[in-house]
Amino acid sequence: MNKAQIIDAMSASAGLTKADAKKALDAYIEITTDALKKGDRVALVGFGSYSVSERNARTGRNPQTGQPITIDAKKVVKFKPGSELNQAIQ
Repeated sequence: MNKAQIIDAMSASAGLTKADAKKALDAYIEITTDALKKGDRVALVGFGSYSVSERNARTGRNPQTGQPITIDAKKVVKFKPGSELNQAIQ
């Protein structure tokens, strides 16, 4: 499902215009991104939670040459699904 399909589904489900659904989705993305940039955790009860985790630097291998390469440390977003979401997809 892509962004346009999510907007269509939100519009149909919530009885919003597509423009209002797009504004709502864009606002959600912006707010969630800003919170994660600050290092906050975003939790939606029943759906799941987003958090930022640090991944340490490590040594990997170039698959074509086999040469060792250094993979830099970075921050990654993690998603942990909530119990209701887990039950819904079973």
